[in-house]
Amino acid sequence: MSDAAHRRIASDIHSRIDQGEWYPGDALPSRAEMAVQYGVHPQTIRLAYVLLRRTGVLDGEERKRVTVAHAPAMRTLTDADADWPYGTETTDTRPRPATAELAARLQVREGALLRHELVECLDPGGRSAMLISSWWRGRRKPHVDYVVEVGTVPVEEDHAHALGLLVDSVAYRLVRTRLDALGHPVETADLILPTDRWLIRLCGASQK
Repeated sequence: MSDAAHRRIASDIHSRIDQGEWYPGDALPSRAEMAVQYGVHPQTIRLAYVLLRRTGVLDGEERKRVTVAHAPAMRTLTDADADWPYGTETTDTRPRPATAELAARLQVREGALLRHELVECLDPGGRSAMLISSWWRGRRKPHVDYVVEVGTVPVEEDHAHALGLLVDSVAYRLVRTRLDALGHPVETADLILPTDRWLIRLCGASQK
């Protein structure tokens, strides 16, 4: 089986939970039982369970029965530029050419090479709470202000796996652009937040 097998199985188990096959607090079948169901090695099921625990879908410890997690606590975002108070993981730092949208946001030419960073923000339990994709040109510069636009977006596959969501489910998308003292953009970012875990109540920013 490919490396993506456990991700596909995790997505299917998540769908089965959403459809009511198991409820919060219910124990899932053992790895051996699930391996028979899916026709894979138990190690593949172990990896699927690890992924589902990490994204907050399941609770339980390694080598023990896992249960369906209860819904995560709701958080309220009031400042889209505040430092994240818990743990983070930087998962992608590959430079990217500016798309037409990013070029407009940063006031650079389309195709210009941008620095990029994808940061996964973790809650106190180590579960993914938010993803922040940032882009900037050259070295990172300080900012004195920012603007933010709030909308929604279907979640792409990689983001869905990280956040424990189904592909194409809807999440909040906050487009945050940081500005220097002259009002010029120095960095822009997409903040992706699951709608089932966040309330948006912004204040104190120059909002569009």
